[in-house]
Amino acid sequence: MSVARVTEIIASSSKSFEDAVEQGVARAAETLKNVEGAWVQDQKVTVKDGKIKEYRVNLKVTFILE
Repeated sequence: MSVARVTEIIASSSKSFEDAVEQGVARAAETLKNVEGAWVQDQKVTVKDGKIKEYRVNLKVTFILE
């Protein structure tokens, strides 16, 4: 039997939502063992002078406890 835990992280990118997700998952995998998946709970952008400055994602990352 496995037991999983979910942790919430926020990641950002100046390129795209997809890049923000990739960076967030990569960073989570550096700290957490046995990362199994991630769910994008929310997306938003920050705007400066009428242009998108940053893409942000709120991720729920699932990992299996040892």
